[in-house]
Amino acid sequence: MDYKKVKSETLAVTRNIHELMEPTNNMYETVAILSKRANQLSSELKEELTSKISEFAVPNDNLEEVFENREQIEIARYYENLPKPTLIAIQEFLNGKIHFRNPLKESQTEQF
Repeated sequence: MDYKKVKSETLAVTRNIHELMEPTNNMYETVAILSKRANQLSSELKEELTSKISEFAVPNDNLEEVFENREQIEIARYYENLPKPTLIAIQEFLNGKIHFRNPLKESQTEQF
């Protein structure tokens, strides 16, 4: 996923609770959906960052030979300036880009 193209705030913003609850009609279910998506995004970002940083890994670890690489610093700054995974998850949820289902609700409607 290209996180640079995501149109999300980089800072926390006060949200309308009723707008967030609209798709699920349950605030706790909404929070569970958002937290699971934020965890997915966070792990994707971490894997991506780890793979990019591993390119700069030095095979021998001498404390005297540790130096800062300009490219490594630029990569770190890029990831620091990205919106947080929770903010991306909220934006995706509000835009209807997250698919979710509740198996308990589905099984209850089938019984009746």
